[in-house]
Amino acid sequence: MTERGMIFNSEMVRAILDGRKTQTRRPIKFPFKDRNLGCELSGNELAGELSARNYLNSPFGKPGDRIWVRETFQGPLFDFDQMDAYCKDSTPFEKAQFCVYKADGKPAPEFFDADDNLHCCWRPSIHMPRWASRITLEITDVRVERLNAITESDAEAEGITYTGFGDLLVDGYRYLWKSIYGDDSWQVNPWVWVIEFKRIGGDGHATD
Repeated sequence: MTERGMIFNSEMVRAILDGRKTQTRRPIKFPFKDRNLGCELSGNELAGELSARNYLNSPFGKPGDRIWVRETFQGPLFDFDQMDAYCKDSTPFEKAQFCVYKADGKPAPEFFDADDNLHCCWRPSIHMPRWASRITLEITDVRVERLNAITESDAEAEGITYTGFGDLLVDGYRYLWKSIYGDDSWQVNPWVWVIEFKRIGGDGHATD
């Protein structure tokens, strides 16, 4: 089993926490080279590999591997009278329980650093270390397909609910995709990784 970090925005995190999101789609970056042979692979070739359950070239791993969610956060945060203890040994404070998360809807926290300077800010998800992650996912499937192949049930599994942008959940997902990747990104219809997952608890078992 392998663990990898993956960035999710606040909207996606809320959908995972609510139990609404069990899929995510990420663009495939071409040219894509085979890990063994070094030759370039097309989208069709990647799709064929994964449909045959050959996960060698999957950057996200295979079913049974895990993803730890990287989200916008701040931490570790603690009482100022604990600063000396933190400066001597930060390890006991490097836990998710000492962090706050933007997806929870709270304002950016205020805190003092070791030099008594006041700060009020979030830390970007790209800078989240493993210890600060509060959500772990287990991959249940990985496949490759064209973006526009998404179905209504897929859009629901992506966490889309009523959208206000049309009668279909796919319409809501299209709006979300364009908000992340640009107005022309949907029409291009790129090849994407489709990762299906379930959330697991600290004991390694699936959550309800």
